[in-house]
Amino acid sequence: MAMRIPKALTIAGSDSGAGAGIQADLKTFSALGVYGSTVITAITAQNTVGVTAVHEIPTDIVAAQLDAVMEDIGADAAKTGMLSSAAIIETVADGVRRHRIERLVVDPVMVAKSGDRLLREDAVTALRERLLPLAFIVTPNAPEAEVLCGRPVRSEAEMQEAARIIQSFGPRYVVVKGGHIEGDQVVDLLFDGQHFERFALPRVDTPHTHGTGCTFSAAIVAFLARGFDVPTAVWEAKQYLHRALEAAFAIGRGRSPVHHFHAWWAPVTETQEVRDG
Repeated sequence: MAMRIPKALTIAGSDSGAGAGIQADLKTFSALGVYGSTVITAITAQNTVGVTAVHEIPTDIVAAQLDAVMEDIGADAAKTGMLSSAAIIETVADGVRRHRIERLVVDPVMVAKSGDRLLREDAVTALRERLLPLAFIVTPNAPEAEVLCGRPVRSEAEMQEAARIIQSFGPRYVVVKGGHIEGDQVVDLLFDGQHFERFALPRVDTPHTHGTGCTFSAAIVAFLARGFDVPTAVWEAKQYLHRALEAAFAIGRGRSPVHHFHAWWAPVTETQEVRDG
């Protein structure tokens, strides 16, 4: 008997430290009960300290990966992450149209948590003009929203104005994330072109925030693939990320990732290792 399994696709870069990018997306899909497929757009040499090298995948290989997945496995929802060049953005946009991917979440990745830039300057225009009109949801943080809308985003009121501007570029929904906005709570705003919905949770005091944007957008995709409506998918994704931040632990010398499998296992402490040994 054939089983109906929710399927999600991520079109993004590979993070060798496995905290963000393709790896974070696959972990999130798996944790939330969704089968994940991938289109790798770039390979980064990366760890918790920073990005040391980036190799972009040729556009014909990017297109071939997308065709291979969609022609056989398909996807109930998809997301984009690191799309480092205008040529890659155009290739992905063409593939999205070709395969009529409707539930596309665009995470406009521009800078890594370490501060390393992951999007070329000339690619911003291509992102705004070629990909955002195809997006079902776009999920910029405050700095990314500033780049997209061309004005400061440092308060909730400015988040609302940025959402209005970004929504005018064509996406059906805009989620402006408030993690960079000061306050005891992290407020995310969902805008559908007419109304705002506000999602707030207490800020988690942790330095281990690598991959938060990738994880949040991937979680939205997972819940969309499972059939949730947009507000519910965004709220469930926010709660999943909140718990992953609460459970995060150090794996390197820098900014470590969130704990994607917090519901499944907890890290073993040195005390436990001594006792168990």
